[in-house]
Amino acid sequence: MVKRGLVFLLVILILILITVNYYWMDSFIVKTFNESESGIVTRIVDGDTVIIGNQSVRLLGINTPERGEKYYSEAKNYTEAILFNKNVTLEFGKERYDLYKRELAYIYLNDELFNIQLIEKGYANVYFPSGKDKYYDDFLSSWYDCMNKSINLCRKSQDYCSQCIILRELDVKKQTIAFYNKCDFNCSLNGWTIKDEGRKKFTFRNFMLNPGEGLKIIVGNKTNSDNTLYWRGEDYVWTKTGDSLFLRDERNDLILFNNY
Repeated sequence: MVKRGLVFLLVILILILITVNYYWMDSFIVKTFNESESGIVTRIVDGDTVIIGNQSVRLLGINTPERGEKYYSEAKNYTEAILFNKNVTLEFGKERYDLYKRELAYIYLNDELFNIQLIEKGYANVYFPSGKDKYYDDFLSSWYDCMNKSINLCRKSQDYCSQCIILRELDVKKQTIAFYNKCDFNCSLNGWTIKDEGRKKFTFRNFMLNPGEGLKIIVGNKTNSDNTLYWRGEDYVWTKTGDSLFLRDERNDLILFNNY
């Protein structure tokens, strides 16, 4: 009976320790992954990067055009008009800093998430390099709404070949994409670009796709052949955690979008 009582007491003590430890761990996880700060935006670097105090902050979930690209100024000006000299709240994600020591955050102004507004206005595309999180579906939905409105980065191409070129393959493992010309006439792809969610871009130079023909683009540094082109200078383009493909004409208008 004494031994049974000791065993029972030991079990109770173990359960108490597990319970205490659970609540401690739960509190630690909540504090770590839902940590937030607030501060005043003192400078706008570009559409998706701001300075709060002395700290550079990169907006999570989005990517705006780089300097020299179409809609760069519009994105920067919109961010400045809304956030400059405002007191904002930051919500951090899976990773606190990027390779450039910038904080990675969702920015709230008056309890409204600002990041998604840039997508709604067509000044940014969805961008989740560290993997999809709780905001991903909302951000992607906003991008589709933007495409329906056909504004800015979501503007539909008016090129006469924009309805001809279809995506037949996107193989992440082989880093290969394939297009096909379904029309009965030649399509010049000169100046067209392919881009991922981030900064990687492929530009067509003097390329004609004949009717009923296909085209493959493979990430690598081999020599181009008739209907196989190589995306040089990159180890990989299409990420395993999910990505998007944007095919644009020479005016940067959207021909095709594919998300996985």
